[in-house]
Formats: sequence, C-alpha cells, structure tokens
Amino acid sequence: MVKKRQQYSASFKAKVALEAIREEGTLSQLSSKYQINANLISKWKTQVLQGMSLIFSQPCNYTKFSEEQRVKDLHAKIGELTVERDFLEQVSNRLGLGGGKKW
Repeated sequence: MVKKRQQYSASFKAKVALEAIREEGTLSQLSSKYQINANLISKWKTQVLQGMSLIFSQPCNYTKFSEEQRVKDLHAKIGELTVERDFLEQVSNRLGLGGGKKW
C-alpha cells in the first residue's frame, strides 16, 4: 500500500514557519511537536523569509480595496435610508399627518 503524502494548509505552514523564525524551539523540537520532518520546517522557513521581500516590493492595494468597499457600503446604506424615508412618507400621508417633503 502506497502512503499518500500529507497536505498541510497554508495557515499551518505559516504558523510552524513563524515559530521556527522566532526560534521558539529548535527544528528538532518543532519537528517532534508537530510530527513533521525538520527539513520540511526548514524549507517552509526559507520560503517565508524569501517571500517577505515580495510583500514590500509590490504596491499595496489594501487602501484602494478598503476605499472601494467603503463606497459600496455607503451606497447600500443610502439605498436603505431612501426606501425607509419613502415608506415613512407614504404612511404619514395615509394617516393625514402631512408627511410632505420639507427639504
């Protein structure tokens, strides 16, 4: 019977690699703790360290994304408030309270 290779999630790899970078234990200790080959932990650590430079070399799109999301959220809120205002105006008119537009 052929043993299938273990697949690890990205978050798990990051967790283990970060512990190795922080030297929260030797590779041997981390290997025992997580039941992983020390060479694999060393490989993940190297990948993280090499990938860090890419994070800082590319322009950050987070601000643009968050601004676009904020605009979408505000447009949705405007829509909600407009529907609510129109509903309350109709109810006010039906009750004879003169809910005409005052703006």
